[in-house]
Amino acid sequence: MCQVGHLDPSGHQRVLMKTGLILLIIGHLNFITGAFIHGTVLRFVVNPRDAVSLQYAVANAASVISALLTISCGIAALVLSRCLAPATLKWAVFALSASSSLGCLSCLLGLAVSIGLTLGSQGRALLAPCTIADVALAPVSRECPFDPTRVYSSTLSLWAISLLLDLMEIIFGIRCLLLTLDLLRLGRCCGRAHQRKVSLRADPVENPDPGQCLGLLRLDSVETARL
Repeated sequence: MCQVGHLDPSGHQRVLMKTGLILLIIGHLNFITGAFIHGTVLRFVVNPRDAVSLQYAVANAASVISALLTISCGIAALVLSRCLAPATLKWAVFALSASSSLGCLSCLLGLAVSIGLTLGSQGRALLAPCTIADVALAPVSRECPFDPTRVYSSTLSLWAISLLLDLMEIIFGIRCLLLTLDLLRLGRCCGRAHQRKVSLRADPVENPDPGQCLGLLRLDSVETARL
């Protein structure tokens, strides 16, 4: 049996299934977190004229898109764990895991910049929709679409959770990428072994010609008569 990386095909199936399931769960959690941040805070904050709030929206949208890529990669990995034969599916998982890892890396950097900007400005971009001067009176006022006394800490906490989920997506995405590379090498190894077996079976043993055998027998009989 062909083996690559100390794993046989059955071992690859188990590890790939666990990795795909983890990617599926993490992707859903990150998608829910990004959607919650957008629905509770960013949809009130985003202003095309404000570079900081626009950066918030772009980083959060990229996080949601990377979560969708991670979910797709997890589903494809689960399907591949059930059937390791199709080469097209292997290349699809390879492309999805690579794009998911790169997307999550960019989201990780974007969220880190968002957290740094928020800490540096003390959340002024988050509180921009609140036109009331006294923040303590804002929760009971209609001039603020959310509670500004909690939006600062809540948004930072949700961004930290999303940052952690992006890091986990990168780790397991790279793991899925390496497993798919092993499967592609395994397929090539088994394909070469199968070709060798077929070539050995296809090469027949050269059988002597009956005419040549008959000529040799006549020559032996003549030499025996002379003796």
